[in-house]
Amino acid sequence: METVTLPRPLVNQMLHQAQASPDAEVCGLIAARNGRPVRFIPVPNVAGRPAQLFSMDPVRQIDALRRMREQGEELFGIFHSHPHSPAVPSDRDLREAGYPDALYLIASLSTKGVLELRGYRLRDGRAEEVVLEI
Repeated sequence: METVTLPRPLVNQMLHQAQASPDAEVCGLIAARNGRPVRFIPVPNVAGRPAQLFSMDPVRQIDALRRMREQGEELFGIFHSHPHSPAVPSDRDLREAGYPDALYLIASLSTKGVLELRGYRLRDGRAEEVVLEI
């Protein structure tokens, strides 16, 4: 099983974002430099039902990707939260995964006070879990 190391400050940013909106899925991108994750970029969720779905604001997503390229960074991962379900990819997550080389990180808030963060590679409609080291 693949192991991915994430800096604690980056993880804290993502989890704080999820906790700040406990009734809606939050989302964002993780930028990397030389293959190492360096920053989290929140992107607004514009889904019609944000409590159950996430859809990144396309203008803000494209802008974030452009800024990454301009700063010599690359897309490392895609983050979103599940306020009321486990930290596993939904069928929709699997169908709509558009970046096969990205790490998909999901935080669950439905674990009775303990946030759960899990990582996956989503390819060809399948999820392969990775070990996260923080």
